[in-house]
Amino acid sequence: MAERFRGRYSPDPANPSAPSTRRIPSAAEGRTRWLFVFSLIFAAKAFFHGPADMLRYLAVFAILLLATWLTREGVRAKAAYDARRSTRKPAFPRKIFGSVLTGIGLGLAAASTGAALVTPVLIGLAGAALHFATFGADPMKNKGMEGIDTFQQDRVARVVAEGEGYLKEMRAAGAALGDRRLTDRIDRFAATARTLFRTVEEDPRDLTAARRYLGVYLMGARDATIKFADLWRREKDDAARSDYETLLSDLETNFAQRTRALLSDNRSDLDVEISVLRDRLKREGVVLDLQSPPEKERSDV
Repeated sequence: MAERFRGRYSPDPANPSAPSTRRIPSAAEGRTRWLFVFSLIFAAKAFFHGPADMLRYLAVFAILLLATWLTREGVRAKAAYDARRSTRKPAFPRKIFGSVLTGIGLGLAAASTGAALVTPVLIGLAGAALHFATFGADPMKNKGMEGIDTFQQDRVARVVAEGEGYLKEMRAAGAALGDRRLTDRIDRFAATARTLFRTVEEDPRDLTAARRYLGVYLMGARDATIKFADLWRREKDDAARSDYETLLSDLETNFAQRTRALLSDNRSDLDVEISVLRDRLKREGVVLDLQSPPEKERSDV
């Protein structure tokens, strides 16, 4: 019988059934790599021409490289926008500007051939249109934020950004050790913490109940990770590693429980609102059944 190989660089030799927490690039993000490869063609061509054309081709390369970066960031921002039930639109339309820069770069490249002005313009417009058709537009409006206090939303955004900073520092400290199992363990905790982030973002009223988790607890986890990484780098203390992983497990459990508690409170708030609505409609002489969907009306044949 074949035996599954488990080594140091396997996803999690101690728990091979644990789901992976690594971010998988979307198909659209993968396509941005071809934009980068395409821009390299102009960088290579620059060294086979005279000084004037060389500068022109290098300028095309720089413009297309910037367009590629903007497009990739825009694709990531769109994925984050789609993953949340309530969020603001991106502050800067990266994909649209990526399309514009792609058109400018291709037009400038076509102009270097000495063709009539209309040819570079048409090539630039065609390139921008193809880019836009491939990657689409950026989200242009806020989603699910009707009735949400923008001041509270800004407070949540600042606290979440602070929490994301702690998580990034934790991962950087763990990744510096070159231990994939440990990095995956930190990533699993980060995924649980981000679930709490999303819950608070969707209902900013939960910030007061979750602020200690988003600030003090994450700061303590960051400090503990840095101290453990320094200790593990000096001496491979298995007891210290066990204590650190136990700490992560305890924090992960607490964060998950806090998320469930907030969701339960939100459900209670909804039940209260439904009860108030039912009583008010009853006083108006309207009977409303919110427990089950209304039956489909049957039409006589």
